[in-house]
Amino acid sequence: MNAKVAGGSDRARSLALFATVVEQGSFSSAARALEMSPSAVARAVDRIEERLGVRLVLRSTRALTLTAEGQAYLLAARRILADLDDAEQQIADQGSPRGRLRVSAALSHGRLCVVPLLGTFAAQYPDILIDMALTDTLVDIAAGQADVAIRFGPLSDSSLTARKLGETGRVIVASPEYLATHGTPEQPEDLHGHNCLNFNFRRAEPVWPFRRKGQDFTLLVKGSIEANNGETLGQLAALGVGIARVGRFSVTEEIAAGRLLPLLEDFNPGDVEQIHAVFVGGPNTPARVRAFVDFLAANLRGSA
Repeated sequence: MNAKVAGGSDRARSLALFATVVEQGSFSSAARALEMSPSAVARAVDRIEERLGVRLVLRSTRALTLTAEGQAYLLAARRILADLDDAEQQIADQGSPRGRLRVSAALSHGRLCVVPLLGTFAAQYPDILIDMALTDTLVDIAAGQADVAIRFGPLSDSSLTARKLGETGRVIVASPEYLATHGTPEQPEDLHGHNCLNFNFRRAEPVWPFRRKGQDFTLLVKGSIEANNGETLGQLAALGVGIARVGRFSVTEEIAAGRLLPLLEDFNPGDVEQIHAVFVGGPNTPARVRAFVDFLAANLRGSA
């Protein structure tokens, strides 16, 4: 065996032994924890001190007291041992997906499209603990608030990795009951006489886009209710409150069941929002993150 390798291995064991001695408070207690004899533990500490040329521990019949050098060595030992644990965990993760996976998704899309897939994923990867958070607040992945976030729309430049999962179009909808009472708009301008439900987040504008004879234009709309997610707006529309323009994924079931009817489809500009999984990429990306992103890419496209 290479002498340097053997020496490094011995030093790692010495660090662990010394940290255990300090944590246990005596050679005898450390010996029981390490399944060694007290004399063997004491000799091991003696060898560390001889190699370093300093006294690390002051012995007494009642307790062990660390010297200033002993305190510095203990801090270094704990740091190095923690680094070793992290390195081994990362390597283990590369080989087998395991551990806690923190996922952030928007409320509507998460509930309607992501959550229904989690049971299948959990069955395929039983060693992964899924920690799911549904929120329309952007989380800071680089700061460690999540491992994977599912984002809509354009992405800001960053050091994060983004993988496209799909895209979703928009649709204008209303319930048959609402249309029976208020009439069906035939032209975009007819919306001025209707209660148009809208989004309330800052990047949303109270205008809806349209296309007529190849020309794009926008129309200012007004309504009595605003909400922060398409599922809520679709639900309000299905209840006959007004007309909504939402992501098609959020009202697929209502349209199929006839509870909502698409409107003004001849004027739909065909605008779409791309959907990405965003995460910290690179060679050290944990296997659990790669497995989840691959799973979403394979299963989410049809639902988005």
